[in-house]
Amino acid sequence: MPIPKYETVMLPLLQLLSDGQTRKFGEVVPVLEDEFGLTQEEREQLIPSGRMTTFRSRVHWAAFYITRAELLERPQRGFLRITDRGRAVLAGNPAFLDNEFLNQYEEFRAFRERSGVKARLPEGTTELSSDSELSPEENLEMSYQTLRIQLADDLLIRLRNGSPKFFEQVVVDLLVAMGYGGSRGGVAKAIGRSGDEGIDGIINEDKLGLDVVYVQAKRWTNPVGRPTVQAFTGSLEGQRANKGVLITTSGFTNEARDFVRIIGKRIVLIDGEELASYMIDHDVGVAAASTYVVKRIDNDYFEEE
Repeated sequence: MPIPKYETVMLPLLQLLSDGQTRKFGEVVPVLEDEFGLTQEEREQLIPSGRMTTFRSRVHWAAFYITRAELLERPQRGFLRITDRGRAVLAGNPAFLDNEFLNQYEEFRAFRERSGVKARLPEGTTELSSDSELSPEENLEMSYQTLRIQLADDLLIRLRNGSPKFFEQVVVDLLVAMGYGGSRGGVAKAIGRSGDEGIDGIINEDKLGLDVVYVQAKRWTNPVGRPTVQAFTGSLEGQRANKGVLITTSGFTNEARDFVRIIGKRIVLIDGEELASYMIDHDVGVAAASTYVVKRIDNDYFEEE
């Protein structure tokens, strides 16, 4: 039999984790290989890049999509655990899991909008496939966006599980990479731990120090509410700053975002998703794994006089 597609792997993967144990991803793959009865040749078959076996890649993507629907969770990088929602799904004895099934969950639909899948897939198509109406370039673009979202998830897990000192280092490196504060040493000197799983300080907006920005960064898991944002806004006066940036590894409540829109001061709120995106864009904590250059015909070259 051919190596199962990732959607075919979804239900067996969820069932394997039904006991509630936190399992390492690397321990799950061989169990599923046995369950599907893969031959040794099938187990060793590699994806085109040669960086991973085909079946491991498909288990990886099955886990990724199920996690986006919150049937599984990743308590730390490389580990999987079933959620209460996942248990409820298994209690209904589904015959099959696929992306169409997962689309009933708001979190999964939001992911698809972020990755561009929902907006650009043809009617009746639930996922990228070789026989869809999408062009190869559209498939490539959406695959890139999906990989980027996954990388952002991994970054946030690392930030939340890391130490306060490491979080401070990340914020300093990111601010410098974005062009604030001048040198790393200068920013590091201006930033310090606040005692509430976060950091705060004043940095120069430009190298001459003509304007300053008050920065707070909170390594939280719960959303930041309006009272915290109001307190941050009040702190600007005491710090003689007219601009502020509030960063969190979690998110902001609607009330907090509404408050920022109605006040006179310039406050920028950066949630966990945006923080990870900035890290990716400015190469903080990430490194290039593969590069694909898409080339087209140079029409000027072929023009004859």
